Amino acid sequence: MSAPEAEIVVKELHKAFGDRKILRGVSVHAERGSTVAVMGGSGTGKSVLLKHLVGLIEPDAGEIWVQGKRVDQLNRSDLNELRLRVGYLFQGGALFDSMTVDENLDFVLRRHSKLSRRERIEQIHEAIAWVNLPHAAEQYPAELSGGQKKRIALARAIILRPDILLCDEPTTGLDPASVRTVSDLIMRLRAERGITTIAITHDLLCADIIADHGIFLSRGRALAEGTLNELRSSDHPELQAFFG
Repeated sequence: MSAPEAEIVVKELHKAFGDRKILRGVSVHAERGSTVAVMGGSGTGKSVLLKHLVGLIEPDAGEIWVQGKRVDQLNRSDLNELRLRVGYLFQGGALFDSMTVDENLDFVLRRHSKLSRRERIEQIHEAIAWVNLPHAAEQYPAELSGGQKKRIALARAIILRPDILLCDEPTTGLDPASVRTVSDLIMRLRAERGITTIAITHDLLCADIIADHGIFLSRGRALAEGTLNELRSSDHPELQAFFG
């Protein structure tokens, strides 16, 4: 079978843990430079889907293709190489509380690059300036606001200059102004770097800003997909309840 041309393709993905079926034939298609919002209620398999994209979970059935490589068939070395081309923005930011901003970003570079300390400092300063926090390098996470933490977490996610960004609730708990700031930065990644983004989100403001395509999961299946306007105008009761 020839590799799909799209950046990310998931075909008929199934996954169960014991007797509990989490994913029941989910398919996702993301072109290079596009942003797909994955939405739905809690426990519908959104995070499980995301973990499959980088081989953290093996599927029971179905196919996962990323950049022309079938993820579920890669060996350990090739899988690790693929993971370095993917950035991760975690729900809580997942910054190390005992490290400064500089040290949080340097941790990634020390583990996954051969840059000198001077080169690493330059790359760190470039990343934090890109998220509009150029003076935060010596601060600890506890000294930052919620929105600032998310922006630093985003800087860390892109410090290795990935092709793909995976976001798990990138704006949860933020005020509307911070939601717009973080969402606009994700959009800039697409415009300036051509990054492909898959974002799990319950935040409709964020989804409206970043997504050109959405998929709504329910009970492990894709209940609907399309543009945000198409999903919002659906007459299905679950989508009406979600979009209000």
